[in-house]
Amino acid sequence: MVYLDYNATAPLRPEALEATINALQDVGNASSMHLLGREAATRVDLARRQLSSLLNCSPGELIFTSGATEANNLALRAACGRRGTLVTTMVEHPAVLETARAVTANDPGSLVLLPVDGDGVVDLEPLLAAVRHRGVSLLSVMLANNETGVLTDLAPIIKVAREAGVLVHTDATQYVGRLPLDLSNMDVDLLSLSAHKFGGPQGIGALFIRRGTPLPHRPLLVGGGHERGWRAGTLNVAGIAGLGAAAEASRQHLEQEAERVTGLRDALEAGLTSRVPGCRINGARVPRLPGVTSVTFPGVPADAVLASMPHVAASDGSACSSGAPSPSHVLLAMGHSRDDADSTVRFSLGYGTTVGDIEVALDATVNAVSRVRSALTVTDGA
Repeated sequence: MVYLDYNATAPLRPEALEATINALQDVGNASSMHLLGREAATRVDLARRQLSSLLNCSPGELIFTSGATEANNLALRAACGRRGTLVTTMVEHPAVLETARAVTANDPGSLVLLPVDGDGVVDLEPLLAAVRHRGVSLLSVMLANNETGVLTDLAPIIKVAREAGVLVHTDATQYVGRLPLDLSNMDVDLLSLSAHKFGGPQGIGALFIRRGTPLPHRPLLVGGGHERGWRAGTLNVAGIAGLGAAAEASRQHLEQEAERVTGLRDALEAGLTSRVPGCRINGARVPRLPGVTSVTFPGVPADAVLASMPHVAASDGSACSSGAPSPSHVLLAMGHSRDDADSTVRFSLGYGTTVGDIEVALDATVNAVSRVRSALTVTDGA
């Protein structure tokens, strides 16, 4: 199996596996005061420092969660619990979009969804108008799109928000551990992440809350004073240890991995565009994540292409919305037709991807598209 679905979940890094297993073999609640409890707390403290080193923030600004979905929920519900307008984009992950709709359900007019252009880049003019609107409580814009890999330049967005006194949240789930991120220079108030996107275990993530942010204290889970009162419940020590180890491994190899994976992605795209007539790379004209390519094969259903190459693990969209009857909301927002959106395959590469993987995936994709096109031609002819 050639695995090219890192945006869904990355394979567990060896360092994360070792740290997780070691923590699982120990007994101790990180909130207990005895020796075993203190040893568990030491693992948690180490992981918090490792993650803070990757993000260049203070360890005390990090709250461990079950993943980015919970972190997004916690951020949006805390920031928008009072009356006020929530501004976000049409291409956010469902963990942001559905939460945004939920927190504004009693006043749907208080939710503003910003459009993007054909490359998936946020249109600044509507954003300026929306953020300057009186009563905005939060602006939430993702750093990297999970379907196309298109990056957002947050600097001008943050500048406008600061001038309007608006809190800024970013869903950085696909960005963390893949490109350098310096929270000492990126002036966001809140940032969400998930360990399994950069080689940590599933079921663990974090929310960054910048010290001094005027955020109402509204935890989703109550029943204990864990995580400075932001998230009640016994800490997932094994998951947290794995997250920390993955963060440290990512930090050590970040630049080399980004450069190498970009080269592999470019090779895959060059091969596809030269060997598959009519295919298009979405967002190719703007900065993207190193290992993500969204490819449209007009007239060729993506699910049929994937079924025709079962030994290549890729995706026809976001894993979190797979099985949904409607086409990708991201591609529709970019101006794609429903047919083109249904004919788009996402390949996402990562730290374990090899040149051999790309060669196999390229041949398999070319052959799969050819077989599906031939079958459709025969069916149409019949």
